[in-house]
Amino acid sequence: MKKLILLIFIPVALNAQVAIGKEQVDGSGILDFTTGTTNGIILPQVLDSETMTSTEPGTLVFDLTTSRVKYFNGAWVDLSDKTGTSPTLITGNDITDRGVIIGAASSTANGVLVLESADKALILPKITDPVTNVKSPVAGMICYDPTTKLICIYNGNEWFFWK
Repeated sequence: MKKLILLIFIPVALNAQVAIGKEQVDGSGILDFTTGTTNGIILPQVLDSETMTSTEPGTLVFDLTTSRVKYFNGAWVDLSDKTGTSPTLITGNDITDRGVIIGAASSTANGVLVLESADKALILPKITDPVTNVKSPVAGMICYDPTTKLICIYNGNEWFFWK
């Protein structure tokens, strides 16, 4: 009987959708956040993106050497239109093992948070007017402004926006 119960729950875990701060995911998102907060996602802050190994296409980071948000698609693409300020790092141990995988039982990707899905995507936290409403943004913070319909990134100095 225990084996039968386990087999029933495995498909649910493989197709999991995660809602943070709310009861359910909107639409077909794999990871979705509550609306109306001032909490965005803080991109991983890496010392130098150019020296990273095992980089997967689709990786987003805040590069501390250049103080810019970068995207990897076979080569690093600078997504910041202006140089920001690198945050002061808290000394500690880097995470050396695999991170959390959502949407699949395993992944070949190496990251702190890996979203694996053939038909679901990340839904960014929705923050109306983050320039005014986020009082203490951190370099590498990313969110979506549902009013202006823009992706908003804080580079440590100022906000910039993507259509």
